[in-house]
Amino acid sequence: MARKTIISFSELISRFWRLSMTGFCFILFGLGGLLLSLTWFNLLLVFQRNENKRRRLARHSVSFSFRLFLFLTRKLGVLDYHFNGLEKLRSDKGCLIVANHPTLLDYVILASTLPDVDCIVKSALLRNPFVNGVIRSARYLINSDAETLLPVCRERLASGYNILVFPEGTRTTPGQPISLQRGAANIAVRCECNLRIIHITCSQTMLDKKSKWYQIPPKKPVYTITIGEQLANENFAVDTENGHAIAARQLNRQLTQLLTPSH
Repeated sequence: MARKTIISFSELISRFWRLSMTGFCFILFGLGGLLLSLTWFNLLLVFQRNENKRRRLARHSVSFSFRLFLFLTRKLGVLDYHFNGLEKLRSDKGCLIVANHPTLLDYVILASTLPDVDCIVKSALLRNPFVNGVIRSARYLINSDAETLLPVCRERLASGYNILVFPEGTRTTPGQPISLQRGAANIAVRCECNLRIIHITCSQTMLDKKSKWYQIPPKKPVYTITIGEQLANENFAVDTENGHAIAARQLNRQLTQLLTPSH
């Protein structure tokens, strides 16, 4: 009986610590984004006149900040994470990287190790003062610009940049099958680029579509990011406009299967 009481008390302390540190990390993340926007990115505008170099510096700054943030969350015991097959990404050039989206931290974890990656983000994030400056300075692609999005994607992919996209458009709703928008498939088909599949899983329920930040799981969550196969564009490339639409639908169905968790 005494042993059981000690374990319960220990678990209670651990959970309270993780709750406190999670709140601290969220505050730090928001303030960090605001500070970067108000100071460092404005300094880049003044001292770096070359737009491409400024964009690259901004993205590397964001990636470094994310690595620092994740290092802190790991050291404080908030969460842990590890990659499987990360070396596969090192050789990807002009590739569309598609990933499932179970939690709020998916982009942070991926961008922390992909400093030069482009990213397609929701236009609603531009109204968030904590990340607005980050998005604009890094020149990420906005999904509401339907007329310009495809040409810009084609240009950046042709220049050798990789583009990260979460085809679901938002976090996966727990207990429901994933549902992909067709944007990623359309980009892959029309830009004739290769696709890299990434699976993200989290050992505990945390920061998903239905969870609040303060709903701490009973155990420390562990993220597993598995770099999957690459789909060559020759498998879905077509020539006609009608063929593009059909190929995009077929590819979208294939991506749904590939991104659906196996457990």
